[in-house]
Amino acid sequence: MKNDISRGMVALLAGACGLIVASLYYAQTLVGPISAATGLSPEAAGLIVTLTQAGYALGLLFVVPLGDLLENRRLVFGALLFAAAALAAAASSHNAWQFLAASLAIGLGSVAAQVLVPFAAHLSQEATRGQTVGKVVSGLLMGIMLARPAASLIADYASWRVVFGAAAVLVAALAFVLRAKLPERLPSAPLSYGRLIGSLWHLFRDTPVLRRRAAYHAGLFGAFSLFWTVVPLVLAGEHFHLSQSGIALFALVGMAGAVASPVAGKLADKGYTLPATAAALLLGIAGFALPLWAPESRHVALGMLVVASIVLDMGVAANLVLGQRAIFTLGAEVRSRLNGIYFALFFAGGAAGSAAGAWMLATHGWRAALLTGMAFPALALLYWLGEAFAAKAVKGRAVGLSR
Repeated sequence: MKNDISRGMVALLAGACGLIVASLYYAQTLVGPISAATGLSPEAAGLIVTLTQAGYALGLLFVVPLGDLLENRRLVFGALLFAAAALAAAASSHNAWQFLAASLAIGLGSVAAQVLVPFAAHLSQEATRGQTVGKVVSGLLMGIMLARPAASLIADYASWRVVFGAAAVLVAALAFVLRAKLPERLPSAPLSYGRLIGSLWHLFRDTPVLRRRAAYHAGLFGAFSLFWTVVPLVLAGEHFHLSQSGIALFALVGMAGAVASPVAGKLADKGYTLPATAAALLLGIAGFALPLWAPESRHVALGMLVVASIVLDMGVAANLVLGQRAIFTLGAEVRSRLNGIYFALFFAGGAAGSAAGAWMLATHGWRAALLTGMAFPALALLYWLGEAFAAKAVKGRAVGLSR
């Protein structure tokens, strides 16, 4: 029996994942100043977030599966150096096309995080795998949530270019730390790269759990991306008049939602994945219902938005862990590919959410954007009902046979 993963390694992987994925989210609270500096119109501003997520989805489909073929430490090192170069390119961009191309590349290189999460699962014992994944994903989510306030604060006191330049240095340094600290992991997959990529469709087609978990999280992540694309624009607008520092404080409070990750991991280890998923999706719906009911009062409306951000982030954090715990039980030899498909599909939902949110806000207003955001987890919940009814039917047949 192998030894369980050490606390130090869990902490390293959690911190690394957080720093890597933060690169995807710096731009979310900086859409306004970046658009102004690069000449993007309000209707197209969502592309700043959308293209980063699109690059991440491409990397998940074509780079992360290499974790089942190549030595993982080398793969992570190369991806991080590429991401650092892309961040440096974003910092030096002077027009929209340069920044958008750099955004796509940032997403592509940042998929190193999704090689590290299966790495953590591989190093863990079965009995504690859900808790380990939950802790690593907590670090990942902390990176997502800290990225927004950190970017806003730095941009307020320096510039958005400093945000991306500093990130380039940190990611490059992380690449060398991980190369020194991670153990080697040589996959046993005998497939060529072409057959490896070709197997993605078969894994998707033949793995119902993967399809369900990807659909649930596509709904929640689409809502999450929409919320954090449009809310900073609204907070900086005529009703709230918040500075970048004010937006940073708002985003900082949303970090409270990350507490749901380890709780979800424990629930998954105990077999409560199905009801916990419903709770996560309902939290996602509630995150958009609250601002819809907000009164005209600026302070009350701002308070309700703060609560909504925490509730939504809790739902996203919990559901991400539930999904990864479920797919990581399906086989170590395909773990990187399953994780890549899972993240690619729900990041496609995220890209759709950020693009739809910016467009709806610009053309139809705040309430229309909120209703659009609510629709994403609501549709996922309808899909969940099919699994719930099927599970109830199976349980009913089992009870009948036992009599």
